[in-house]
Amino acid sequence: MNLRRLRSFIVLAEELHFTRAAAKLFVAQQSLSKQISQLEAELGTPLLHRTSRKVELTPAGKVFLAAAREVLARFDQGVAEARRVGQGEQAVLRVGFVVGAALELTTHILAEFTGRHPGVRVELHEFGFADPSAGLAGGDTDVAFIRLPSSTYGLVATPLFTEPCVVGVSAAHPMSCRDSVRVTELLDEPIAIGRTDDSVWRDFWTLAGYRNGKRARNLVETHSQSEEVEVVAAGMACSITPAAARRYSPHPGVRFVAISDHPGSIVAVALRSGRMNLLAASFTDAAVTVRDRETQTLRTIQGAPAVG
Repeated sequence: MNLRRLRSFIVLAEELHFTRAAAKLFVAQQSLSKQISQLEAELGTPLLHRTSRKVELTPAGKVFLAAAREVLARFDQGVAEARRVGQGEQAVLRVGFVVGAALELTTHILAEFTGRHPGVRVELHEFGFADPSAGLAGGDTDVAFIRLPSSTYGLVATPLFTEPCVVGVSAAHPMSCRDSVRVTELLDEPIAIGRTDDSVWRDFWTLAGYRNGKRARNLVETHSQSEEVEVVAAGMACSITPAAARRYSPHPGVRFVAISDHPGSIVAVALRSGRMNLLAASFTDAAVTVRDRETQTLRTIQGAPAVG
């Protein structure tokens, strides 16, 4: 099996016509037919159903087409990257992240990736509430740490861990001395929410799923994590937030109380679908490796105390 046969098969699968495909490949129709027959013989199964009137992909052919496209995309990108590096250009991976990134796993993941690719320059880009995709949606980043649920249209997300949610309240709030609260106790509270057009993200952090279709009445929009903390400390609103806020955003005027019946927030590493990027795929693999290796750190994150 070789790349020439894969390319020939892809063109034929797209054209579904031997004459047109042969012309596009600049080969004789007989040569193309021979290449496909050799490919089918190597696989041990027909890829095409041929009649005098039309050419169709078999079920096996449809599966193989997807695999062939991925193989060639990876190969072509590898060739381009090798040429670029060989010409003295440094490969760059743009990594986006929202507040907290992958928490305590972040440095481990970056170290794992740079250890695998010492010649690659990693650029870190932080994004605020307005873009929960951390630059992926607009093509500003190649791979990103994101929080789910959020809109993942056009993205491939690999979950790393699920973190408990807490509610941040003013130190003067009646709930500040509680060990935990239930969602129903928060539905009439004003809630601080980052300004974003991502309705999936917004609904999760404003408890929309518990309101029986009714809109939250008292929402206070914020532009950043630090602004949200100050709003809460001033008693203007509470905030539904990951438990890591206790470690990453401490404030003398804010207390974090566990929410006993709200699902956790998933931290994932994501990349754009349909655009094969070998470095982004390798970064995802490094993240999964670290997740599976750093079990103690992961337990700390997932079971972190929520009261503070």
